[in-house]
Amino acid sequence: MSLTPSQQGRLANQLQKLDELASELEGQPEALLTLLRQLEQLHRSVQDGPFRGSLPADRSQLFSLLQSVERSGGWPYIPRLQLRTFMDLLQNEAAADETLPAEETLVA
Repeated sequence: MSLTPSQQGRLANQLQKLDELASELEGQPEALLTLLRQLEQLHRSVQDGPFRGSLPADRSQLFSLLQSVERSGGWPYIPRLQLRTFMDLLQNEAAADETLPAEETLVA
């Protein structure tokens, strides 16, 4: 069972507001990080609370739900950028920036 049209409309409205907030926070990485953390907390809260409590106890019903999850796009997951990965990305960008002026000097 999916969302009713009314529920889908309410969800779309809330998501639009969150998207607008994210746009307002553009250029403010600490504020955007706060937003991401709160979204992740909401995801965990729904997953560990209402969703887990709604799982069927019957194996055949659970299997049917899992098949439906696979057909509809898989398990919802909010990937977390690991701090080490983030630092590596920044380091790679810095290294690329350092080599760029030297290459331009050789060409000029």
